[in-house]
Amino acid sequence: MNSIKKNALIILLMFLLGLNSACTKREGINNVELPENEQPEPGLDVITLPVVLHVIHNGEPIGEGTNLSEQRIKRQIEILNEDFRRKENTRGFNDHPDGADTKIEFVLAKLNPVKELTNGINRINVNQDSIKNLGYNQNHYAQYSFWDTTYFINIWVTPLPIEAECIVLGISSGPETDLPGTKYLGIPGPNDAEGILINWAHFGESEITCHARYGRTLTHEMGHYLGLLHTWGDKECKTNDFVEDTPAVIRPVFGKNSFLGCDGEMVQVQNYMNYTEDIVMNMFTRGQAERMHYVLKNHSGRNSLISSYALGEPQ
Repeated sequence: MNSIKKNALIILLMFLLGLNSACTKREGINNVELPENEQPEPGLDVITLPVVLHVIHNGEPIGEGTNLSEQRIKRQIEILNEDFRRKENTRGFNDHPDGADTKIEFVLAKLNPVKELTNGINRINVNQDSIKNLGYNQNHYAQYSFWDTTYFINIWVTPLPIEAECIVLGISSGPETDLPGTKYLGIPGPNDAEGILINWAHFGESEITCHARYGRTLTHEMGHYLGLLHTWGDKECKTNDFVEDTPAVIRPVFGKNSFLGCDGEMVQVQNYMNYTEDIVMNMFTRGQAERMHYVLKNHSGRNSLISSYALGEPQ
């Protein structure tokens, strides 16, 4: 790819990312009362969800460049679980009074769409397929490979040029439910693919010179996939992200230092649903966990993942 094409791609990706990142709001999940038994309390059974990694690469040998190694992929899934489960002695642990073990875990799919054994990693060489250029979105990458979202969470590791590093991290579709703020998620249309895109440079741990190098991009996007908004929502103090225990803030939260938000309350700089640096991210709140469990119970597509055959063994 020549420099002119690369520059044009970066401009397009920045534009698309800006559109996606603007789609959020809040009014407090307290406006939707949940029965006590739907809240993620200690002792609640852990929910396990299957994911498939579509590694879209440029033809490199496995473990080089965009064709990520199996070790790096498995480590990313470990990080995702460390974060969602608030595991001690990992970067995902916190001792904040509002911090939550979400009781949600993720595994690489054990069976593929035809119920054959798989390691959950699906590698596709972009040089072997000719597809329509639909931009940086789920519909574009679904042309390479797309597994039924009734049974799998599709995650595409995308082979963006190195110039996109630290500019384009990832995007995610969101679930349509009756929760307040749902319309501010990236809800797919009737004929749209859904899932998560992660720039290969930000998938898992790496030595890149960027604030997003510890695998928290997927944690953030998985939050969107399960119904969470950015903590600043629609940038209105009375609305924001529809979660009561995330302090309201009227602007995007970057960097690694906290500051005063609405009503003189310090923002949760460590919350995964910010744009903060990976090294400080270590928290979902109880309210955020509650919202994700509501989605898993009430959204048919997300709920079906809980009993997916991809979690089991071939019959």
